[in-house]
Amino acid sequence: MSNLYDDSHRKLQRRFDTERLADRLEQRLCHDRLSDDDRAFIARQDMFFLATVSAAGQPSCSYKGGDPGFVRSMDAGTLVFPNYDGNGMYLSMGNLSATAQVGMLFIDFARPQRLRVHGEARIVPADAIDPPFAGAQFVVSVAVQQVFPNCPRYIHAMQETKHSEFVPHEGEVAPVPKWKRMDWAVDVLPAGDPARDKPGS
Repeated sequence: MSNLYDDSHRKLQRRFDTERLADRLEQRLCHDRLSDDDRAFIARQDMFFLATVSAAGQPSCSYKGGDPGFVRSMDAGTLVFPNYDGNGMYLSMGNLSATAQVGMLFIDFARPQRLRVHGEARIVPADAIDPPFAGAQFVVSVAVQQVFPNCPRYIHAMQETKHSEFVPHEGEVAPVPKWKRMDWAVDVLPAGDPARDKPGS
């Protein structure tokens, strides 16, 4: 009995004669806890892609970035990451609030490697995590359900040049994004948004 595949996966595996290979990969590589190597890999990453699904079944994928280590493994079964100020739509966060299921894809483009984590997510207050994440509106806690690496052969080798200047840091004031100062946005910003009285970056 597979914990990873259902009938839709099996139909394609049988069509292309990969069912045996798929089973072997699940047996050898898929696990329900983060290994020490998994945790170390995640701790080095400064970005990941987050997949969620709405209550209506509409999928969404978003990019999440921060300083290396902004996704923390609290233990072998729990990951946490901060939610920073964004565009106020809360598509991913609303989705995971409704359905809880998330997929996280970590990619190291400099040393081609990738790792997938599936889990059940919930929003917790920013001050629930110690040490706290600077600038976090709140924190997402993910109970890990499945972890598995992916073949890196199609990962394009890329070199990092610099981290985003907008990532919050303790004791620093982040610059205001230019779009928040535009005419179509400035009059509908939430109360207390720094863009209401600061020039754009």
